[in-house]
Amino acid sequence: MNQTIALVTGGFTGESVISLKSADVIARNLDNEKFNVYKIIITRLSWYYEDVKGERFEVDKNDFSLEINNEKVYFDGIFIGLHGSPGEDGKLQGYFDMLGIPYTSCDAITSSLTMNKAYTKAIVSDIQNLFIARSVQLFSTQSGNQEKVNKLQLPYFVKPNNGGSSIGMSKVNDGLDLAEALEKAFKEDDEILVEEFINGREFTIGVYKGRDGVKVLPATEIISSNEFFDFEAKYTPGVSQEITPGRMTDEERDRVDEIVKEVYILLNCRGVVRIDYFLEQGSGNFYFVEINTVPGQTENSIIPQQVRAIGRTIKDFYTELIEVGIG
Repeated sequence: MNQTIALVTGGFTGESVISLKSADVIARNLDNEKFNVYKIIITRLSWYYEDVKGERFEVDKNDFSLEINNEKVYFDGIFIGLHGSPGEDGKLQGYFDMLGIPYTSCDAITSSLTMNKAYTKAIVSDIQNLFIARSVQLFSTQSGNQEKVNKLQLPYFVKPNNGGSSIGMSKVNDGLDLAEALEKAFKEDDEILVEEFINGREFTIGVYKGRDGVKVLPATEIISSNEFFDFEAKYTPGVSQEITPGRMTDEERDRVDEIVKEVYILLNCRGVVRIDYFLEQGSGNFYFVEINTVPGQTENSIIPQQVRAIGRTIKDFYTELIEVGIG
């Protein structure tokens, strides 16, 4: 008998447009011989399912169910494809935990913690062979933010501490541009992180819990024609070059795999995550950037590329995520 799965998408932030694109790809690649899938769109005003005729059915938030043609639809599990809030910051996970409905992503505590870049770095900083760029955390309610940044060496990145998809992020090469970068980031979040630029090669790598334990996908090397791997470079074809598998020596590959496995386990991750990192020029040191607990699944996204690179179909990969995460 098929399992009934809710594919959750939408959201409350600017990342909602990416969530909807991810959900389209996920929906096309879920095995309809194993799963009955309902795409649930979540906005601030409404949670609903829309059928092929365009008729909308509101979710009963008391038990996360639908009523269609006078019949109740209950869900065996949730595939979370919602980036940003409330799908990546732990809010939905806590709600589903209270209802006792299993889901594919990290749990509420891990999701909430990892949305905060500064807190995440503090936890993983003791992992062997993992390095962290010097940084300062700034708050909109405090004064003297520019003076605090002066402790760092240019260039540096200014980014919302709780955001994703590089929205609100800037690279500052000249101190005269700092005020504009801070204003841009504070429009997205009340907390921002300013960190020194690491001169090196940029990579991102998928890690997931499979049937046989924690698995690491081939890393992707990012070569952006923009100043950095920003929103445009991530989601506009042709703006960045993405090499999968990324160019690393055997030693680098083994060291990276060991580090990201430790990050995954230490943060108590579930499902598939994506970890961004640099290999510093000259030293080859691994510099942790951030972790994404609901990574993009659009046609241009990294995780599908990495899955195909190991010779697997996306359908088979999603089936494994559901079977391990939901049972």
